[in-house]
Amino acid sequence: MVTVSSRRVAVVGAALSDCGRVDDATPYALHAQAARRALADAGLDRAHVDGFASAGLGALAPVEVADYLGLRPTWVDSTSVGGSTWEVMAAHAADAIAAGHANAVLLAYGSTARADIRAGRRTGTFAFGARGPLQFEVPYGHTLIAKYAMAARRHMLEHGTTIEQLAEVAVQARANAALNPDAMFRTPVTVDDVLSGPMIADPFTKLHCCLRSDGGAAVLLAAEEYVRDCRTAPVWILGAGEHVSHASMTEWDDFTVSPAAVSGRLAFERAGVGPAEMDFAQIYDAFTYMTLVTLEDLGFCGKGEGGAFVEKGRLRVEGGELPVNTDGGGLSAQHPGMRGLFLLVEAVRQLRGEAGARQVRGRDGGLPRLGVASGTGGWFCSSGTVVLGRE
Repeated sequence: MVTVSSRRVAVVGAALSDCGRVDDATPYALHAQAARRALADAGLDRAHVDGFASAGLGALAPVEVADYLGLRPTWVDSTSVGGSTWEVMAAHAADAIAAGHANAVLLAYGSTARADIRAGRRTGTFAFGARGPLQFEVPYGHTLIAKYAMAARRHMLEHGTTIEQLAEVAVQARANAALNPDAMFRTPVTVDDVLSGPMIADPFTKLHCCLRSDGGAAVLLAAEEYVRDCRTAPVWILGAGEHVSHASMTEWDDFTVSPAAVSGRLAFERAGVGPAEMDFAQIYDAFTYMTLVTLEDLGFCGKGEGGAFVEKGRLRVEGGELPVNTDGGGLSAQHPGMRGLFLLVEAVRQLRGEAGARQVRGRDGGLPRLGVASGTGGWFCSSGTVVLGRE
C-alpha cells in the first residue's frame, strides 16, 4: 500500500527515448536516452537518484543497467510481472520513498523488440523444454495471442460482445494516434478496415493486435521535498494496487475478469477517489479485448457492459467522455514489449498539460485533475494500477 501520510510522492520527470524504428540502438542505449531525458525533464541529475528499478534484460537488469547509467543506488527493484511491471514498480518505489528508504527513484526501460525481429534475433521465445505450468500448454502451440483470443471469445459468448465493438477500440486508438506526431501509425482506420484484415487468431485480425516497435521510457519519482527543486509541476501518486492471478489458462477462474478487478479496487480505495472522477485512463492494450475488459474491471462500466461502453467514440480525445490511451496506445503509437511504463509517461504529460494536439481537458475546461494508468502482464496474469493527480 502506498503510504502518503508520511511523505508524499510525486512523479517529477517523465520521458521517452526515440521510439518506433530505431535500428541503430541497443536496449541499453534506449534505457540511457530515456533516463537522461527524464532527469532533464525534472531538472535533476544522477547525484539525486538513490533508487533504481528496471526489468526486461535478464535477472541482473537493475544492476547492469544502473552500472551502464553510472548509478550506485541504495534501493533497487527488479520485479518482473510482464506489462504491468512498471505500475507495480511505481507502487513499490512510492512505498520506499514514503517510508524514507529512498528519496528519488528512477524507473527505466528499453527494448529493441522490432529491430530484433528484423535482424532475426530470437528473444524471449518459449521452447518445448518449458518448465512449470507452461509445460502443459507449450507443446500444443498455445501462443500468447491465442490465450487472449480465447478470453475474448468467452466474453463474446457470455455477454454478447460483438467483434464490431472490439474493432471500435482499435479505431478510436488510431484516432488518438492521429493527434500524436510520434505515433508509428496515424492513418485513420474504420471498423470495416479492422474486420477485413488478415486473421491472426480468431477473432483477432491484424488491427486487433498491437504493433511491435523499438523504444524506451523512464520516470523519476521523488519525495515531496524534492519538488521545489524541479523544473516541472509534480504529478502525485495518490494510490496504487497490484494483483497476480494465474500462470496457466487452466487455473484462470473466469476468462471475463482480469486481475485489474483487484488492483483497480485497491488503487481507487487507497487514493480515496473513484472511476467516475477520472479525466482519462491509460490502459495496457496489446489487444483490443484488453482495453474493453480492463475498463469493466476498473469500474468504468459494469461487467458485460464494455462492448456498449466503447461505442460512439467514448474513448477518443476529441469528443470522448473518457479518453483512453490518449497517445494511441500499443495498438497505434508504440509497443516495445513491456509497455506499462509508457502509460505512466503519457499520464504525466496529460496532467501537466504537455500533450499538444491530444491534450485532454478536465471537467472545468482546464487541465485534467485525475487520471489512472493500469498495466496488464502475461495473458492477464498480473495487473498494476496507479491513480495520479495534480494539485
